[in-house]
Amino acid sequence: MREEQRKIPAVALRGMTILPGMVAHFDVSREKSVKAVENAMLQDQKIFLVTQREAEQEEPKIEDLYSVGIIAIVKQVIKMQNNIVRVLVEGIERAKIIDFSQYEEYLEAEIEVISEQTEELPVEVQEAMKRGLQETFARYCIANPKPGKELAKQIGEIKELSKLLDYIANNLPVGYEEKQKILEAETLENRYETLMLLLMNEINVIQIKKEFQTKVKEKVDKNQKEYILREQMKLIREELGEDNTVSEAEHFLEETKKLKAGKEVKEKLKKEIERFKNISPNSSESGVIRGYIETILELPWNKESKDNKNLEEAEQILNEDHYGMEKVKERMLEFLAVRNLTQKGESPIICLVGPPGTGKTSIAKSVARALDKKYVRISLGGVRDEAEIRGHRKTYVGAMPGRIANGLKYAGVKNPLMLLDEIDKISSDYKGDTASALLEVLDSEQNNKFRDHYVELPLDLSEVLFIATANDLQGIPRPLLDRMEVIEVSSYTENEKCHIAKEHLIAKQMKKNGLKEGEFSISDRALEKLIRAYTREAGVRNLERKVGELCRKAAKEIYTKEKKTVKITENNIEKILGKEKYSYDLINETDEVGIVRGLAWTSVGGDTLEIEVNIMPGKGEFQLTGQLGDVMKESAQAGISYIRSVSEQYDIDKEFFKEHDIHIHIPEGAVPKDGPSAGITMATAMLSAITKRKVRKDVAMTGEITLRGRVLPIGGLKEKILAAKNAGIKTICVPKKNEPDIQEISKEIKQGLEIVFVEKMEQVIEVAFVKE
Repeated sequence: MREEQRKIPAVALRGMTILPGMVAHFDVSREKSVKAVENAMLQDQKIFLVTQREAEQEEPKIEDLYSVGIIAIVKQVIKMQNNIVRVLVEGIERAKIIDFSQYEEYLEAEIEVISEQTEELPVEVQEAMKRGLQETFARYCIANPKPGKELAKQIGEIKELSKLLDYIANNLPVGYEEKQKILEAETLENRYETLMLLLMNEINVIQIKKEFQTKVKEKVDKNQKEYILREQMKLIREELGEDNTVSEAEHFLEETKKLKAGKEVKEKLKKEIERFKNISPNSSESGVIRGYIETILELPWNKESKDNKNLEEAEQILNEDHYGMEKVKERMLEFLAVRNLTQKGESPIICLVGPPGTGKTSIAKSVARALDKKYVRISLGGVRDEAEIRGHRKTYVGAMPGRIANGLKYAGVKNPLMLLDEIDKISSDYKGDTASALLEVLDSEQNNKFRDHYVELPLDLSEVLFIATANDLQGIPRPLLDRMEVIEVSSYTENEKCHIAKEHLIAKQMKKNGLKEGEFSISDRALEKLIRAYTREAGVRNLERKVGELCRKAAKEIYTKEKKTVKITENNIEKILGKEKYSYDLINETDEVGIVRGLAWTSVGGDTLEIEVNIMPGKGEFQLTGQLGDVMKESAQAGISYIRSVSEQYDIDKEFFKEHDIHIHIPEGAVPKDGPSAGITMATAMLSAITKRKVRKDVAMTGEITLRGRVLPIGGLKEKILAAKNAGIKTICVPKKNEPDIQEISKEIKQGLEIVFVEKMEQVIEVAFVKE
């Protein structure tokens, strides 16, 4: 029920709401407010207090005030300085504004009192509300200890719901807007809901605030600890003279500014440095990022060296360092000439193929010196993991760049000469195909954006001069071989070995073994004997070892016996090195039946093979001995089939092959032999044995045979002709299709030899058989 309307002096409060039962004081300075208080004191000491919506409003109208206020009794009035009056009041009951009058002296409000309706709610509901409020306030007091235990105890003792609601609302440290909501709630139920919502909200806010405070405190404590430790570390470093005033991150940023690199690289670096700054120095990731930044900073992005443009000087250096190898030298000078004309010619990808010890690796070093390029050697022998070429991703523990990126880092420029040594020795396993990883590196169309897994940024390899070395083309996969320009480095002749020893090896070994000029010498005849009798190889590696052995023995002689000089001659070389290790199979003393000299290629140079054929009475069996491979056996089968097809031409009896066994043997049975180049040799030996016709002792031959007696071309001619010459052979039968290869061989090797080009077996037999 509502009471009748009545008029009462009023004061508009700023930023404050007073609830029933609440004793509070407030200061008034506005003249109308002071007069209203004085009028209230003259009447029944009652005054109407209503809160302004906007605290700054000086002359509030009815719309500027809240609709519900409080009737309060003025307990005390104290006049303060500066015309300020302090009023102590106690809230009695709620009232609603009906009208608002502004007199000249004071404000007067026409109000309507709002009466309590407690009897409308059942007792059980009121009890439940009361307990709920007390429990929630107890929780609030635990979350926020400020109200104190005494207040919690007092609230626990209040029996009446209405008083409890007002008491809790009065003691909550919340803003006037929240208290106004409680004041405006007319029914107990509404006030209960409003207050409970406010309490629950306050509990949540306090808990969230506490969580934030805990987190902030932890962070502050950690940062303080780190700051103190860093300051201590700084002082320790200063005491030790290791003062690093500029932090690592700042140092990296300075280096990034100086770095000669593209925008993409610098942006990536700045991003990584920012990450490095924000990571604790103690974390494992900090070390990973530091290593990555250092690698990127060390790579030569746009840094290059200037090539030597003087062709004459380059040619002179190449000739100084290596004897022979004309094709390689010519190709390098061509590259330099093209580079000079075009300013930026494509760097070739060259593969030097040849036997061991022929100077493939050392010529690459010499080329780098001649072109004035930085030299990087990457050994690929036995590499079987793709990551060795492309690098590991940063996510792996101990990740690092691949060999190509590391080579560039070591060179310090983006246009070095990079030697890929032993490219035919790479292999594959479950970790990936190494040869496939090299495809991108060795493709001039793709390698300007080579991606290393660790670096993650595209590397430009287009200006790198790649030189690969291999002993055998068979070991290089076809797609990889297709990307390279193959230059064959063939075996050395005895004359070339003599030149190499005189011009390079002897001086090198003398210096290595501490011998001065004039203390050691080798005669030409001794050097020839050393090459012929103590070494058998395509290159000069063993020759250098033997020269080194002679130098060591000479050094011992000079040091212990106080000799001034040691001369190696043809007569004393055997005494120093021991008995001769190798001897060439010289030609037979007489022409014989069923024995023919063939020519073979080995990894250490050429060799001659004596093929023997015996004919015995039997059942037509065909036997091959001497560790022959499948291809060689098939060549023998093709040879016998050819002889049988032309048996009438050579007056061979039709029953001969049914009644006789044929046995072919190639001496040195412990040495495996294979290949088709002994085809015409075996056919000639068999025909000689069958027809009892002698074969010339001074003839050797090489070539593949077909069923129809055609002679097909073969390889390794230079080495084979050298072996024939050393054995004292005068005439050599060579397939007609190999004529261009013969023309490329130097006159020095061919001198004194009659080379007969053959297309059919009839021509071979014409040359080989002794004329009757």
